[in-house]
Amino acid sequence: MKKNEIEFELEDIINFLSIENSKDRILDFLIDIMTEKELLKLALKFSIAKMLEQWISYERIEKKTQMSSATIAKISKSLNWENLWYKNAINILNWNY
Repeated sequence: MKKNEIEFELEDIINFLSIENSKDRILDFLIDIMTEKELLKLALKFSIAKMLEQWISYERIEKKTQMSSATIAKISKSLNWENLWYKNAINILNWNY
């Protein structure tokens, strides 16, 4: 699926998340629309990005997360070469905490 097709499909969700500023309401929304497994996988991928930003080796990340090296490599590619949104999200969180 192309980015514009995904954006069209997710438009209402994107709009809600960009407007809503209550952590509790966003969490409740995510719990309603995603399975526990999907939520945990999303959180795990973001954790992997943070570990990669700390220069933790693929091997250590793989052992800690039980994720494949292919998944870790894909996150690393996104973190460093694609659209940099993992890096942007990590930076925003670091500035706000």
